[in-house]
This record gives sequence, structure tokens and C-alpha cells, in this order.
Amino acid sequence: MDASEIARLQQYLGAKFSVPNLTVRGRANKDDSAEVYLGDEFIGVIFRDDEDGDVSYDFNMAILEIDLPAKPAS
Repeated sequence: MDASEIARLQQYLGAKFSVPNLTVRGRANKDDSAEVYLGDEFIGVIFRDDEDGDVSYDFNMAILEIDLPAKPAS
């Protein structure tokens, strides 16, 4: 992804999620994806899919169970 495409994705995601400190950064040696950060915390990867001239993006975010709030007592 080039710098213009990354900037457009960052603008879209920041507005969509109302998060001003969300950044999208290029990946070394990869031109089909970019990393997404919330502040300094890595939160996921955006993959670019260019199939038959139709461009789409897939945002992949892994959530670890240990990062979730505690289960409510039953």
C-alpha cells in the first residue's frame, strides 16, 4: 500500500470508530497490508484485496481472552 492509501484508511477508521489516536502504518517488505495501532498498541492488520479490479480491505483484529473484562459472578 502506498502512503496515500494508508492515509485514507487511517482517516476512514479514525472517523468510523471516533478514535483520534488510531494510526495505520505500512509494513516492512509487505505491499498488500498495513498495521493498525491505537496509540502505541498494535491492534490488527488491514489486508488489501484487489480481485478482478475491485479493491476491498479486510481488517483482522485478534482479541485475547486475557484482555477481556472479568466474567460476572453467577
